[in-house]
Amino acid sequence: MSSAASAPADPAPRGARRILAAQAARYGSPEELRVVEGSLAAPAANEVTIETRAIGVNGFDAKMLSGVFGRDESALPLVPGLELAGVITAVGDRIAADGSYKIGDEVVSATSSGAYATSVNRDTTGLLRKPGDLTFEQAAGLVVVGGTAAQLVAAAAPTEGQTILIHGASGAVGRLAAQLAIAEGARVIGTASAKHHERLRELGVEPVAYGEGLEQRVRDVTPDGVAAALDTVGNDEAIDVSLAIVGDPQRVFTIAGFSRLDTGIVPLDGRPDQPAAEVRVASRPGLLRALATGELSFPIAATFPFEQAAEALTLVASGRAGGKVVLVVG
Repeated sequence: MSSAASAPADPAPRGARRILAAQAARYGSPEELRVVEGSLAAPAANEVTIETRAIGVNGFDAKMLSGVFGRDESALPLVPGLELAGVITAVGDRIAADGSYKIGDEVVSATSSGAYATSVNRDTTGLLRKPGDLTFEQAAGLVVVGGTAAQLVAAAAPTEGQTILIHGASGAVGRLAAQLAIAEGARVIGTASAKHHERLRELGVEPVAYGEGLEQRVRDVTPDGVAAALDTVGNDEAIDVSLAIVGDPQRVFTIAGFSRLDTGIVPLDGRPDQPAAEVRVASRPGLLRALATGELSFPIAATFPFEQAAEALTLVASGRAGGKVVLVVG
């Protein structure tokens, strides 16, 4: 369980501000997170200070905390989090001089870890302006999963009339990938539990229930097979059914099935040498605009107060969130 630090913190250095951060003193489960008090230095010349209003919670955060990417003890205490939205409250000297950002600007950041905090300093490289029509929760939750969805679709490169199979179509990444593929003219078959089928139909997705018999159910709705499969789930069922129906493992793209790479399927985990890698970041401004104009549908599945960061990350790590989870600050 997360809790605020009870002991008084050391005085902040001159020019620093008091903040709260959700951090882990050791690697492990999301329950390692504790909300503690700390200080944030004044922004460097090329940085801005962002007062956080909302923070996107991602499965990547739980994996980093678990130590799956390495257990560098020197990185502890670890503050997870890739994406946030908030308001600029201070600017560095260089930013003040060039006028690129000013105090009061509403922005989105998804360029580094450490987002689980009430204020952060960020280099302006990759910083995005939040469209005024978006809530902070929508903006904070979109860019990481949206960029991932955009890379999946760009890697598959569906053409008009082709059929695409998406595993986990009701999740945050799957839902966005389905909409982007449909916008390219593709027919989308999406696996999901029955309770999500009506919502998927509203987006133009043809849903099928996962579980025993999935391969036959997919063949029943698309006897001629599918041009590519996009996997956001990573379990054996998703990989095996994709291989059976697609035929070519190089047309099966996964963001989760990394234990099955011996089959020849294509991993997309953010590395720059992978298909359509540049799309992951380049798509973000367009995704924010599309959400603001209503071209994309992206409901938030659940929000948690910042102090419940551990509970929020536990839900995401369980795989049962049913969409995007966001921490709300303040």
